[in-house]
Amino acid sequence: MTTQQPIRVLVVEDDPVAADAHVLYVGRVPGFVAVGKAHTGAEARRALERTAVDLLLLDLHLPDVHGLQLARSLRAAGHQADVIAVTSARDLAMVREGVSLGVVQYVLKPFTFGTLRDRLIRYAEFHAAAGEASGQDEVDRALATLRTPGPVALPKGLSAPTLERVTVALRDSAEGFTATGVAETVGISRITARRYLEHLVDGGRAERKPLYGQVGRPELVYRWVRATGPAR
Repeated sequence: MTTQQPIRVLVVEDDPVAADAHVLYVGRVPGFVAVGKAHTGAEARRALERTAVDLLLLDLHLPDVHGLQLARSLRAAGHQADVIAVTSARDLAMVREGVSLGVVQYVLKPFTFGTLRDRLIRYAEFHAAAGEASGQDEVDRALATLRTPGPVALPKGLSAPTLERVTVALRDSAEGFTATGVAETVGISRITARRYLEHLVDGGRAERKPLYGQVGRPELVYRWVRATGPAR
């Protein structure tokens, strides 16, 4: 019996905090292994010369090259790794361009572990397809595996629209928010706000620190984990 080899992933992300989080995320999905990380296009090229890679988790805004330009040059050099693009850009023209360069999925920032896990699992199903298709239906099913992802499951009691509102509020605040502050801003209860904030902390997208100087138990302040590189 042949053992299925793990899908080898190179994380290409200029922000060190995000790169570490993405490596951690990849390692938590069965059947995948992060074989390295690169913070620039030049580092990614060197890594690909040293290590066999099946999939690039590729940030499109690198300090030395745009991600799609990197993908184009890699294709020209004979590298056949597929690409899951990671970006905050929502330019559909860029999405169309990426399809011809081996971009099989897009993940919009900010994203949670559940979002990436869903994309990786679907990619694994596509990657495992082999042999000759019996007909059009089988070809369509293989492509649909990539193109029609289902809704990402959130922890019970959390909803995607409210998570987005909490995310935006926290991301737009330079000083951060307490759970009370988020509750007042978003229009939810303090207990509910804290559940969403803790979910973002668990996903590596936010951090929490105690706020001292008040009588009684210190209150927690939540801050968005910001990139250290150029603004996207």
